[in-house]
Amino acid sequence: MTIRRLAAFFPLLAALTGLCRGQSLAGMDPPAPAVTPAAAATSTPPPLKSATDGSILTRKDARAITLKIPAPRGQIVDREGNPLAQNTVAYQVALQYRQFENADRDFVIHWARTRLAALAPLVKNTVPKTDDELYDHYRHRRWLPLYVSGQISGKDAQKIEKKLESGLVLHPVYRRHYPEGDLAAHIVGYSGSVGKLPTGPINFNEPMFEETEGRAGLEKLFDAQLTGEPGMKRLQFDENGNKLLEEQVSRPRAGGTVVTTLNLAWQKRAEKVLRNGCRRGAFVVVDVVTGEVLVMASRPSFDLNLFTPGISEADFKAINEDPATPLMGRAFQSKYPPASSFKPIVALAALNNGTITKDQEIYCPAAIKIGNHTFNNWSKSAEGSIDVRYALARSCNPWFYQVGIDVGPTAFLSLARRLGFGERTGLPLEGETAGLVPNDEWMLKNEKRRILDGDTANMSIGQGPLLASPLQVAQAMAGIANGGALPRLQLITQIQDSRGRVIKATVPERRNWLGLDPKAVEVVQQGMSDVVSKGYGTGKSGGLSYTDLCGKTGTAQWVKAKSQYLAWFAGFLPKDNPRYAFAVLYEGRPGETVSGGRTAAPMVRAFFEPIKDDIKDIIAPPMKALVVDEENPDGPPDGEIPAAIPVEGPMHALPVEELDPEKEAEKDRNKDREPEAEPEPEPAPRPARALPVDDDEVIDESMDVE
Repeated sequence: MTIRRLAAFFPLLAALTGLCRGQSLAGMDPPAPAVTPAAAATSTPPPLKSATDGSILTRKDARAITLKIPAPRGQIVDREGNPLAQNTVAYQVALQYRQFENADRDFVIHWARTRLAALAPLVKNTVPKTDDELYDHYRHRRWLPLYVSGQISGKDAQKIEKKLESGLVLHPVYRRHYPEGDLAAHIVGYSGSVGKLPTGPINFNEPMFEETEGRAGLEKLFDAQLTGEPGMKRLQFDENGNKLLEEQVSRPRAGGTVVTTLNLAWQKRAEKVLRNGCRRGAFVVVDVVTGEVLVMASRPSFDLNLFTPGISEADFKAINEDPATPLMGRAFQSKYPPASSFKPIVALAALNNGTITKDQEIYCPAAIKIGNHTFNNWSKSAEGSIDVRYALARSCNPWFYQVGIDVGPTAFLSLARRLGFGERTGLPLEGETAGLVPNDEWMLKNEKRRILDGDTANMSIGQGPLLASPLQVAQAMAGIANGGALPRLQLITQIQDSRGRVIKATVPERRNWLGLDPKAVEVVQQGMSDVVSKGYGTGKSGGLSYTDLCGKTGTAQWVKAKSQYLAWFAGFLPKDNPRYAFAVLYEGRPGETVSGGRTAAPMVRAFFEPIKDDIKDIIAPPMKALVVDEENPDGPPDGEIPAAIPVEGPMHALPVEELDPEKEAEKDRNKDREPEAEPEPEPAPRPARALPVDDDEVIDESMDVE
């Protein structure tokens, strides 16, 4: 006989030996022999039953049960570890049947109904049960609790615990909790129950309570990483319903942690700015260097906690049928005409292709006729002969009509695609829109014509069939700020296991080379700076007190039938060493007069100005090493600290060169020579024109944007 067979044989032999001693494999004692009252008075009490006791007789009411312990889901956190989704302990009231001597249907139902009636005043969310459900649970599953309430908090459970009738017990369960409620709801998503608990005879490895799964957002997309490993528990009961064994075979292991790139404090601020500044809109902030999305806010939003453990029919109907569509994440699921926020792309394409030069002036009339259509300036006034920087600052429509047609739609639409328009960003987002960048094929299919000059004129100011999400506009601004490449956007920075070990981490990546002349980029960036910093700029209401912000206003006709308009303000900061790109969308009400400078730009200032200390620390240039003062070789006087000297750009390591004695002697001889004359100062730039026009950009309702 082999060793393996012997190993299997000896436990069986031991069990059979136990049978000879009056034990059984069923784990129960045999019935005790009858004794007289006198003998009972003098005899010692029988020992307590054990899970190792057995009987050779069948005990139909005894049970050996193996249950699965669901694992808690992992957390979703912001970049600093602040929780966006986590778990709390909740409780459910359950009926716990005993083994009844008189177990007929009427008795069981009456016993259960009496306790449910006593529970009704204590708990609001009781779960109705039919008589069949009450009796069938006793017949097949009386060893396990029958949950008769929804989930209640620990505080509420503590209040009712001492008031519960016998047979009613509190069972702890995991509950998904979203501590920030509606914050970033469209990104985080929610979870829900996998399904109801089984009914009928008990199966091996049934869950002790309902399991959950991701239903939307990151909860769904990272469900595998967030779902932990379940544990296992064994129970044994005798024929009288007494528990003989409760053994935890293995402990559940929590799911991993999904670390997002979001900045919780900034996300809160952005959503507050949207609440104060608009009824419907979006706000996105992107790190130009890393591509990390720090803010992605949509208004209106919804409370994620309504969906845990399950949303009621009435609540879901109210949210789903709300005309404000709170379930839609406007920041990445909606697509809008980008309006004048698209103009820097047209200017870049024209400068890069040599269609225009930085100082070339083009006449900007009050209106221009193309074919049978008249295309107006937003101000309804002529701007005169202006260069590209002034055209950007004033957002002069006729200038871009002409330049757009001259450079051609292929050139600026191709650049738009390299900047991320017309395709999804690739972030883990549900329902992200790809937007639309049309071509001749699309036009033939949908408009029955190729792209004509009128279409080109419309698209050169971000109108017509051109569509983009606020996320895509912010991404494009990050590309313009970078100048050389479009960074790949990131929403997840790490995936950690239950022990906090990093199992996956992202690094900054390039998505596309832009193929742009750095001088062309510099000119456009200066024009976008003039939008905010110059008195004639359309976005000066978005300026900041502590840094040079580059921006572009935009106003677009959105729903012509309802006279509904959109306002944009998009850009980046600071100008000299860009770090953050942004896009803000204001969705106007039907008939409401809006403009990028008056309704969208102030929201950017309201966001960035109060956090100037944080921003200044981040965008400050690195410091040089301290220089030793030869007059004070022992250091500064007591109480004084030598100041570090800021330098432009990052510091680089330099090779150390050995001193040449002859060169050093030559330097010493030149110390006494006359200093060279200082260079002549550069001539001052020409003054800006004074224009008798409004200082903001307002959409012209008569403009043909179809």
